[in-house]
Amino acid sequence: MTDTADLSEFGLFDPAIQQCPHAYYAKMQQDAPVYPAEIPGGTLHLVTRYDDVTEIVRDVATFSNRFDTAGANFHPELAARMKELYEAEGGYDKIGTMLTVDPPDHTRFRRLVTKAFTPKVIADLEPTIREITRGLVADVIAAMEKDGKVEFVETFAVPLPVTVIAKALNVPDDRLADFKRWSDASIAGIGTNITIEERLEAEREVIQFQKYFAEQLELRRENPQGDILTNLLNARIDADEVGDDGEEIDDRPLTMPEMLSIIQQLLVAGNETTTKALTEMMRLLGENPTEWDRLREDPSRAKAVFEETLRLSTPTQGMFRVVKADADVAGTSLCPGDRAVVMYAAANRDPNVFPDPDTFSPDRDNLTSHLAFGKGVHFCLGAALSRLEGKVAAEELARGLASFRLCDSNEYRYHPSFMLRGLVSLDVEVTPA
Repeated sequence: MTDTADLSEFGLFDPAIQQCPHAYYAKMQQDAPVYPAEIPGGTLHLVTRYDDVTEIVRDVATFSNRFDTAGANFHPELAARMKELYEAEGGYDKIGTMLTVDPPDHTRFRRLVTKAFTPKVIADLEPTIREITRGLVADVIAAMEKDGKVEFVETFAVPLPVTVIAKALNVPDDRLADFKRWSDASIAGIGTNITIEERLEAEREVIQFQKYFAEQLELRRENPQGDILTNLLNARIDADEVGDDGEEIDDRPLTMPEMLSIIQQLLVAGNETTTKALTEMMRLLGENPTEWDRLREDPSRAKAVFEETLRLSTPTQGMFRVVKADADVAGTSLCPGDRAVVMYAAANRDPNVFPDPDTFSPDRDNLTSHLAFGKGVHFCLGAALSRLEGKVAAEELARGLASFRLCDSNEYRYHPSFMLRGLVSLDVEVTPA
C-alpha cells in the first residue's frame, strides 16, 4: 500500500483522503511514525505504530487526555457564541468526565460509572438485544421483498445500537428519533471541519438532549427505577476504596452536569461507533464470501468475525493527547503543549503486529490485541456492550439469511471525518434462510 501514497499530498481534512487513509498511515509507519499534520491553528502529531501508541496511552503522566473536543485550537468567536447559546437556552455546563480528564479525576468518574454500568447490566441486555436483532433481520427481509434491495445502514446498523442503548437508558420508543438526532449532533464536530454555524446548530440539539435527561434524572430522585439513570444517581464510592496507585479517591456523588456528560458519552460510544462497525462487518463479509459461508455453517465464529471487523474498521480512528513533559516518540522530540493523536486505525494495521494487515482474517492468533476500544485507563467503557451487539448481530444475520451480495450501485462513501469513520450507506441484496 505504501507505494501508492505520497505524504506530501496528505491532508487531515481532505475528503478524498478520508475515504481511504490506510495507504497514507502505512507510509507514515514506514517513513514518519510521528507525522506532523498541519491543521488550522497548528500541528497535530499523528502517532501510527502500534508499540508507540500503546506506550503513549499507558503514560498518562506525560500524555494528557485534557484536550478540547474539536482537536484544534478553540476558536475565540465560537467560544463566545457557545457561551451565549448555553446561557440563552438554559444549557448545563459541559463537564470533562471520563474521556477528557486524567487521574485522579478520571478514577472517580470511572469508579462511579462502573457501579452503574456493571457487567451484569450488560449481560442482562442480551435477550433484549437478540429480540431487537431478530426483528431487524425480519425488516431486512421485508425491505428486500418490497424494493429488491436493502439499504443496510438505515434498516439495520443504525436502529440496532440506537434501540439497545435507548432501552438501557430507559428511553421510550417514541423518543428514538430524538435520541438518534442528539447522537448525531454530539459527534458533528469531531474530526471534521464544519462551520461555526453548523457547530452551534449541533449544540442546540445537545442542549435539548441535556434538558430531556435532566428531567428524567430528577424524576428518578423521587421515583427510582431499575435502570442506568437511577444507578448513576445512586452510585457512591466506598470509604475504603483507593485508586490504582493507592491514592485516595474523591468520593463526591455525581453532579447533574457530570451525569449529563457521562450519558452523552454513553450515547455516542454505545451508538455511533457500533453502527459503523456493523456496517463494515457486512461489507467485509460481502467481499469475503468464504467467511460468510463459514459463519453460516458455524455461528460460534460470530465473535471472531466481529473482532476482526473492529480491527480493520476501527470506527474511532484515533484519540487526542496533549504532551505534558518532554518526550521522545520513535525518534521524534515532543515538548509540553504539543498535540498528538494516537492513531488506533493505523496501529491496528501495523504489519509488525498483524501480519498481512489489510486482509480480513478472523482466525488470527492475536485477534483481540487490536486497539479499536483503546487501551489503559481510558479503555472504552462500552466495549463489552458493543462486542455483545456485534456478536449477536453476526449470529442472527447468519441464521436469518441464506445469502447476500453487495449491490453494484454501492459507492462505498465514508463520512468526512478523520476521527469517526463509517460508511454513509450500504446496499445489499439478500435471500432469506
